[in-house]
Amino acid sequence: MEIKDRLDELEQWAIEVILHRKPGIWPMLFRRFLHGLSWIYRGLVWLRLKLYRERLIHDHHLGVPVISIGNLTVGGTGKTPVTELLARELQKHGRRVAILSRGYKSKRVRKMSRWKKWFLKLRGIAPLPRPPRVVSDGEKVLLDSHVAGDEPFMLAHNLPGVPVVVDKDRVKAGLHAIKHFKTDMLLLDDGLQYLRLRHRMDMVLVDRTAPWGNGFLLPRGTLREPPRHLKRASYVFLTKCGEGDNSELIAELRKHNRVAEIIECRHRPMHLENIHTRKKIPLDQLYGAHIGAISGIAVPASFEDGLKKLGAKVDLTRHFADHHRFSIKDIQQFVDRCVRRDVRMIVTTEKDFVRFPVMPPPEDFPICFLRVEIEIVRGRAAFDRMIRVLCDPREMPRPVYGAELIIASSDE
Repeated sequence: MEIKDRLDELEQWAIEVILHRKPGIWPMLFRRFLHGLSWIYRGLVWLRLKLYRERLIHDHHLGVPVISIGNLTVGGTGKTPVTELLARELQKHGRRVAILSRGYKSKRVRKMSRWKKWFLKLRGIAPLPRPPRVVSDGEKVLLDSHVAGDEPFMLAHNLPGVPVVVDKDRVKAGLHAIKHFKTDMLLLDDGLQYLRLRHRMDMVLVDRTAPWGNGFLLPRGTLREPPRHLKRASYVFLTKCGEGDNSELIAELRKHNRVAEIIECRHRPMHLENIHTRKKIPLDQLYGAHIGAISGIAVPASFEDGLKKLGAKVDLTRHFADHHRFSIKDIQQFVDRCVRRDVRMIVTTEKDFVRFPVMPPPEDFPICFLRVEIEIVRGRAAFDRMIRVLCDPREMPRPVYGAELIIASSDE
């Protein structure tokens, strides 16, 4: 077994332990160990925010509005489709938008060795900084998902006319976008915790089905920050909403943020798309069909429940770690299982599809991805007001440093 596969299995095991799906004395002891580490992590989060608030660490202002789309939990809230919706609307209203991403789990770029840096210094030559990776220049997609990362590649593919730039240093990425693409607004994907770049607005996504994850901070749980840090949000997007009433959850959100607009939305399935022929297939083809579902996302149950709501009979499932890069062996083994069970097709997510290997199509056995978009269920007027504010510089609110409110709180 390859090292990558072992690491994926270890990650899956740790997730099962954290979510109390593994009984026994060793998982219990491991959870207690992680609980202790969570208190250390909490202290580091508090210290980092305080250093920025006291200006002991300085943020950077690039001269254009920076809109952050992020969350308090790790993965699974739907940042990518919300970012896509926001970029499309801003572009439609005349903004020259670029998206900045860190390119999580993208291919690592080899750094210059220390010896080479030392040799250049001896010769009086300053090594040139490595430029950020441009996934899309607004005209065409320049990198594949392996180099770019799955989410930046998806955004670049689905948003013609919107540059997508990847770098861990998103200050550098933002400067590159402004200089080379004449950008007048930056969208910071997964940016709530990225404080080096000053945000004009923070849009925080909250998963209605698990708003605070399992209630614990990392690494014991899935919270990146305590729920009261929701005070930093200018807008709250409540995702995965159905037709039911969310008043109780909204009341809970209001305990942490009394003023932010709350926009309720859901993932709306659009169609299936064959990954080999790229033929679009109507959703009614799922009704009554026996299918297999394969995914490497944070919350696979949400994807599978969505297929069942469309009438599919999900006979087989296969889960991998979030952002798993699939091999031909992974796919072929699942195809073989599905053939033995006489299922009709395999369905995956669009985010997973971009990490599939190039392989010949199985004979008479379609593999499709489910295309979804964000649909606003309640709060459309608030969303439209937000777009108008973002597109009219005279109405743009000044940045609010929620960290000041957070640190002033007495319960840390």
